[in-house]
Order: sequence, then C-alpha cells, then structure tokens
Amino acid sequence: MRIMNKLDVSLVIVNWNTRDILRDCLRSVYEQTRDVGFEVIVVDNASSDGSVEMVRAEFPQIVLISNQENKGFAAANNQGMAIARGRYVLLLNSDTVVLDGAIDKTVAFADQRPEAAVVGCKVLNPNRTLQPTCFMFPSLLNMVLSATYLYKVFPASRFFGRERMTWWNRADERQVDVVTGCFMLVRREAIEQVGVMDERYFMYAEEADWCYRFKQGGWQNLFFPDAAIIHLGGQSSQQVRVQSLVQLRRAVLQFIEKHHGALAYRAACGLTLLFYGIRLGPWLLIAALSAVRRQRALDMARAYWRGARVVLTGK
Repeated sequence: MRIMNKLDVSLVIVNWNTRDILRDCLRSVYEQTRDVGFEVIVVDNASSDGSVEMVRAEFPQIVLISNQENKGFAAANNQGMAIARGRYVLLLNSDTVVLDGAIDKTVAFADQRPEAAVVGCKVLNPNRTLQPTCFMFPSLLNMVLSATYLYKVFPASRFFGRERMTWWNRADERQVDVVTGCFMLVRREAIEQVGVMDERYFMYAEEADWCYRFKQGGWQNLFFPDAAIIHLGGQSSQQVRVQSLVQLRRAVLQFIEKHHGALAYRAACGLTLLFYGIRLGPWLLIAALSAVRRQRALDMARAYWRGARVVLTGK
C-alpha cells in the first residue's frame, strides 16, 4: 500500500438496521482498497440494532453521522456528500462486499474517462452469479412493458427487455441511462454542476433522477465490467417489504411528474393501477387456495391494494 498525498474518493454508506452486514462491508472496503486514498463516511438513519455502537467501537477512523430519525436514502447520502473531501464520491450500499480491488479499479477507470459523471461496476449475487444492474430511465413505454410482464416473457428481446436491459450480460463497457445506486462512483465536478440528490425521493428512483440530470448536463453514465462487488440486495427494504413495494412505484410516478409533466403523470398513474391490478388478483387467488403461502400472498395483495389507494387518493 503506497502512501497517498491526496484523497481520491469519499465513500458514503447509508445504514438502517444492518449492523452485521455493515461490518462485513466495511471490512471488505479496508481489505480490498489499497491503491487510492479514501475516507469512509457512514450515515446511520436512526438504527435500533446497535449499528452506531458497532461502528464507533470497531471502526473509530470512520466519520459517523448518527441521525435521530430516518431521513431517507437521498437525504442521508447528501449529508455524507456535504462533508466529503474526495475527488470522487462513492455511494456504496451497506449490504455489499467489495471484491478484488473493485474501488481501486473503478477510480482508475474513471480517471481515464473524464466525460463520465457516474461509473458503476459489475454486481454479483452471494453465489457469484450475475445480478443485473443498470437500467433505462422511467418512461410510459417502459411502464407498459413492466406492468404486463412482457420483459419476462421475452427477456432476450431488446425491445421488451429494454427497461432492465435483460438481453445484456454486463460483460462490456457501455453508456447506460441509470447506474444502480448500490455502487455509484460520482465525479465531484459533475456534482458541483448539477447538484446533489433530490431529497423529495425518500427511497427509490433517486439515482435515476440524479443520472437523468447528469445526462441532461452533458455528462455520461458508464458501466465498467472489470470490477465487481457482491450485493445481498434489499436488506433494509425487506424489513418493511409492504411499504417498499408501494414506495417503489410512487417514486417512479414522482420521476415522471418531475421530468415529463402533468399529462404524462396522469397516464403513468393509469399504468401504475394496471400494474397493481394485474398482480392483485393472482395473489388473492393464492391466498384462497394455499394455506402454506397464504400469509405471504396476503402481504403481497395488501401491498398492491395499498399502492392502488395511494395512486387513487394522491396520499
């Protein structure tokens, strides 16, 4: 490990009740990052599982922000960015494990691509299979394809699989619309130009909104396949699964209203109701027919019904 005269990257990790996997994440950062100067900023969103105490006891070198309430993902990341000192900011989920110098490699790649605002890397499941990341911006067409499951019926199609890019094996470098928020290396100059995350997004779609603003500002968002992390996925949102399902669709509607206007928003509301309606019936049928799956089916049906009510009432 060579001595650094400058701070290359500030890691901002938002945590909510993921103490043990946060510990694994932090250990992997320190074990696998050797060639760049870095700092780690953990922003805790009012955890009740001892996360704050663990960070203070085991990682005293980390800058810790301990919120008294859950401020949401975007606002917490902005807190970390406000004190970050690096040439880059890396937004890293707490439920990730850094592999084989991934941060070093991604910073080196970004240094060779001054046109890039955001760089994402390859993301793997715990069993090392590919976890598809990066996707297109929300749009009415993409909402139709998502609502009707056509992307699952025709995953190899560049049209039907366009939103999630289901046809792409993530083996090559390319420009993308949205870099998934579990690992986003962001250039400081780009942040200074377009601003930080929009805090009106509590959870979900904040990275889509940010990437959209970067692209509108003339920057590129790039996927880099030669660095990898493990992402456990949804460790915080699984604790409030029903609310998360509703919040995901609500965030997409926020994006549509903000960037495409009132008429597109009304159409998007209709497509969201279609999304919920297509799924509500089958889950109710499963609840009626399967005692083993009844509770999960009822939870899912409740989530979709609650989501439909949010759209219909605007609350």
